[in-house]
Amino acid sequence: MKLSLFLSLSVFLAVNPVHAADKPVLTVYTYDSFVAEWGSGPKLEAAFEKNCHCDLKFVAVEDGVSILNRLKIEADKTKADLILGIDDGLMEEARATQLIAEHGQAVDKLSSHLQWEDKSFLPYDYGYFAFIYDRNKLAKPASSLKELVESDAKIIYQDPRTSTPGQGLMLWVKSVYGDQAAEAWQQLAKHTVTVTKGWWEAYSMFLEGGADYVLSYNTSPAYHVISDKKDQYQAAAFSEGHVAQIELAALLKTSTQPELGKQFLSFLITPEAQALIPVTNWMLPVIEGVELPPIFSQLIQPQRIGFAPNEIAEKRADWIKEWRSAAAK
Repeated sequence: MKLSLFLSLSVFLAVNPVHAADKPVLTVYTYDSFVAEWGSGPKLEAAFEKNCHCDLKFVAVEDGVSILNRLKIEADKTKADLILGIDDGLMEEARATQLIAEHGQAVDKLSSHLQWEDKSFLPYDYGYFAFIYDRNKLAKPASSLKELVESDAKIIYQDPRTSTPGQGLMLWVKSVYGDQAAEAWQQLAKHTVTVTKGWWEAYSMFLEGGADYVLSYNTSPAYHVISDKKDQYQAAAFSEGHVAQIELAALLKTSTQPELGKQFLSFLITPEAQALIPVTNWMLPVIEGVELPPIFSQLIQPQRIGFAPNEIAEKRADWIKEWRSAAAK
């Protein structure tokens, strides 16, 4: 009788696991390179799950713009608890969805040069948009955006409608050229090899020899030195300055795991996570005191230019129309 009961209970438990042992799932929408085998996602997931007693689930789309578009489409029916990977150029549009909750983190932990005070969006890394070149093939790089635009150098960049780097270039051109931005786009179009949907496609084509320059980040050379043991890939420093990108995470009001979400946001700005991100997502840490490989001290340190997030939100649609019209001519 006891053996029969034991066998019956064993079968029941195998088919119906005890719900008390089930782990809560925290779903995070992010971009595909973040969750790549070499990206930050897998390492952050392993580190966070050691203590959260949860299942951290990343759902990847192509880019930060795609994260925002998906959020707009799904609205309050979204299955995401958090979004990770939009930037400060998209934050006001994301805020306008009215889906963003307060992050509940102490922003005084962040580096003072970020001057970050927002209560809804939390930075987890940052960098500067830059054009990358191979110094073995290009002895004298352009020293300004205007020099690059007015050259005949072959370039590849990303679509500002679908890519945050592409949007960064749009802001860069507008910041430097102002009312003459359309003419600059027309001139750039004459020696643009292609405009890709996302960053990875563009960068892969560049590495295969498809262009003299590719739009990426000032931190890209660090990746090549550390991962490839190659130092020929450099970022061109432009005299007008560079547009910065601050990447952000945010908790959604519709989350079924708000406390777990805040726990993850808190984890993102710990020394442990901040030490992982620069050598996997190849961006800069948002807190002070993170020990980085020596190559990071050799990266270009640009002057920051650009626009406030609210101005970007107000004018982004018009600037995209300007780009589409001019770049197609």
